[in-house]
Amino acid sequence: MTGVSGFVGSHLVDLLRAEHPEVEVFGLLRWRSEDPERLALRDVQLLEGDLLDAVSVIRAVGAARPDIVFHLGASSSVAGSWDAPNEMVQVNVLGTLHLLEALRVECSTARVVLACSAEAYGIVRPEELPIAEDQPFRPVSPYAVSKAAADLFGFQYNRSYGLHTVRLRLFNHCGPRQSSRFVVASLARQVAEIEAGLRAPQILVGNLEVRRDFVDVRDAVRAYWAAAMAGAPGAAYNVCSGRTHSIREVLHGLLAFSGITLELVNDPSRRRPADLEVLHGDASAFRDLTGWTPRIPFEQTLRDTLEYWRATVAS
Repeated sequence: MTGVSGFVGSHLVDLLRAEHPEVEVFGLLRWRSEDPERLALRDVQLLEGDLLDAVSVIRAVGAARPDIVFHLGASSSVAGSWDAPNEMVQVNVLGTLHLLEALRVECSTARVVLACSAEAYGIVRPEELPIAEDQPFRPVSPYAVSKAAADLFGFQYNRSYGLHTVRLRLFNHCGPRQSSRFVVASLARQVAEIEAGLRAPQILVGNLEVRRDFVDVRDAVRAYWAAAMAGAPGAAYNVCSGRTHSIREVLHGLLAFSGITLELVNDPSRRRPADLEVLHGDASAFRDLTGWTPRIPFEQTLRDTLEYWRATVAS
């Protein structure tokens, strides 16, 4: 598992501990990482390396000899990609290429689940909604371009070398432990800080009218496991709820659990040079194949995210 100590990785480790204790987990962790989640990975065999160092990735794959690979390691902020497009290409494209090449050389029989992104779809016309897997890519951010390229490398390595790659195109996933660089966590953190008296009763916001198809991270990691078990080699599958919420609705949902009164303050830095009005997905292909559907209501996701940030702020 790359990205083992990250947001999605930590939840996937939780799932494997709870439901698949027979699985032996190897996690790729950057050299000399000081990530506080390291202690939570006590029963994960950590292999130090770097996705940007091809030799270290080959060494890690050779040491683990995995049956299944979950490639979660990525530079994942859409907003941040405008400031660091080079990092996006390096980590998301070259890092994915290094992993696929290491698997081709060392362990070509592994099932490989790639964490791709619905952001790669980019501009979608109203008549093309909800988005199915055959929708062409029209990416508008550096992040989206990098994830589109990684997605296509997954397809190419299946067709060229027969690697068992499965591409999961995740729509916006959120929940406890997510960084406050992302919108749901950012709003929840600001609410928690206002409740604790650590900031004025003002919330900084960007575009509140864009609509996104949100999936709880705890449902998303079930999809990763289902894809590893049943995904067809070379295939791509959407993972989404099939429903959309505006960012304004997200904020109102969080405030319903709080009761505070506050002022909304427009923050120009939270607006992007180009944005998508709506991302609305169709996960019927994946549902029909695996039976996967989201289980956690969006209201519970918001409540649990706010509780996480309340505890984090209190500590």
